[in-house]
Amino acid sequence: MSGNIELLNTTLAEAKAADRAALIAYLPAGFPTVDGGIEAVKAVIAGGADVVEIGLPHSDPVLDGPVIQTADDIALRGGVRIADVMRTVREAYEATGVPILVMTYWNPIDRYGVERFTAELAEAGGAGCILPDLPVQESALWREHAEKHGLATVFVVAPSSQDARLATITAAGSGFVYAASLMGVTGTRASVGAQAQDLVGRTRATTDLPVCVGLGVSNAAQAAEVAGFADGVIVGSAFVKAMLDAPDEAVGLAAVRSLAGELAEGVRKR
Repeated sequence: MSGNIELLNTTLAEAKAADRAALIAYLPAGFPTVDGGIEAVKAVIAGGADVVEIGLPHSDPVLDGPVIQTADDIALRGGVRIADVMRTVREAYEATGVPILVMTYWNPIDRYGVERFTAELAEAGGAGCILPDLPVQESALWREHAEKHGLATVFVVAPSSQDARLATITAAGSGFVYAASLMGVTGTRASVGAQAQDLVGRTRATTDLPVCVGLGVSNAAQAAEVAGFADGVIVGSAFVKAMLDAPDEAVGLAAVRSLAGELAEGVRKR
């Protein structure tokens, strides 16, 4: 079975045709439970998310701040496995028809087996993977299998990336480019900053791929600001925090759905 890279491409193109940015939500698998995580994904989509990234919980998430680290710890203590990540992708995709990607560090894929991982992700209806710590120069094996199975390979660029490096990264990627708005880990911030706009401009000079901005966006005003210069707005920690702060799962699901609605309104205001 082929993965859903074309669905991802079409979804991002349709947002652009509607003169707006896409809203991309991030939630870790297995948080607060595997079933609860699947319901949370459905809730953000019901609220207005166009694309969802499912995090594969990791014991040493170097790019992630304390909020996502806390959620990952809850998921890992709950016994989450790669099979649960695939189940989350499958059930979320089958219920909504929205493109679902997995965001993961390289080590779990390497241990699991690249062919096995890509085949299972495609079979589950996944659209691709975001690989924040896989160097482009070491990605040939992954890209070969991802392409074979119809999966996008999304690389991360940062404000520190030099223009020549940006060109190398974007030439190897597919689906979209994940532009980290600032140097540092994930988390909500008071402002997204001018670095992000500069990075988007420099990245666009190297590629026709959509450029989507993450790290720091947490409310509708910030989403509108980023939507003014990016093709997509990626929000993770704000959704996870809404679940963490809720007294029970039902309240958490209502909170993430409501937040998705506010952010979806924001990306349409640009």
